[in-house]
Amino acid sequence: MTVIRNKTFDEERALYGARGVRVLDCRFDGPADGESAFKEGSDISAERCYFNLRYPFWHDERVKILDSELTELCRAALWYTHSIEIERTKLHGIKALRECGEVTMRDCDIVSSEFGWSVRGVDMERCTAKGEYFMLRASNLRLSEVALDGKYSFQYIENAVFDRCQFDTKDAFWHAKNVVVRNSVVKGEYLAWYCENVTFENCKIIGTQPLCYCKGLRLVDCEMVDADLAFEKSELSATLKTPVLSIKNPRAGWIELPAAQEIIVDDPSSNCKIICTDSVNKSMRAG
Repeated sequence: MTVIRNKTFDEERALYGARGVRVLDCRFDGPADGESAFKEGSDISAERCYFNLRYPFWHDERVKILDSELTELCRAALWYTHSIEIERTKLHGIKALRECGEVTMRDCDIVSSEFGWSVRGVDMERCTAKGEYFMLRASNLRLSEVALDGKYSFQYIENAVFDRCQFDTKDAFWHAKNVVVRNSVVKGEYLAWYCENVTFENCKIIGTQPLCYCKGLRLVDCEMVDADLAFEKSELSATLKTPVLSIKNPRAGWIELPAAQEIIVDDPSSNCKIICTDSVNKSMRAG
């Protein structure tokens, strides 16, 4: 493997097509403002590097980025690249990861709108993230101990597992399929509308009008806070540990919870059993 130390690169395609290269303590920055430093390369390791130019990793194979910084000017940093490991790194440019596969991330800080679009196979641990449309149309995700702040996250994702995460995100999980969220806090308005086969286990769900128009929805021992007009037109099974403000026209299945301040049934197609364990009238069927 070729080792490059303590160099600065600012020209166009500085290391284009590099194979088997380890870059240590280097800077990709300067007045030439060149793009695509590592385009169409393979077996690349970048350690303690500073990236301040656009599109550094496109169409690459087997890339490691360790203890590095990709600034807000380093836009669209990793596209069409596979077998990626990123650890202890800042990714602060817009569209930092897209159309990539087999990605492992540990202890990273992400500030990137439109991050992770159409990625396939992401294993992320102990990361923080901020940005809109996080992981749009991504698939085969495993996230644990991830804290996210941003709107419109995880829309159209498929085949994902989330554990011990903290999400503050409006309109999350819309049209998601085959997803499990465990031991997590999910805060935001209009959670997971139109989703299919999504399960929340031991989660705290915070926000208005959650979980509407869902199919195959499951909630297991969850808490719900500030939840009003919940479950409209949804097919579900749910055990809740806290009361909700209101439930509106769930389509089918059953809900067991301590109480609901209001149960709205004004749609004749609603046919869901609602069991309020703390109320005088302990069971009712919508419709």
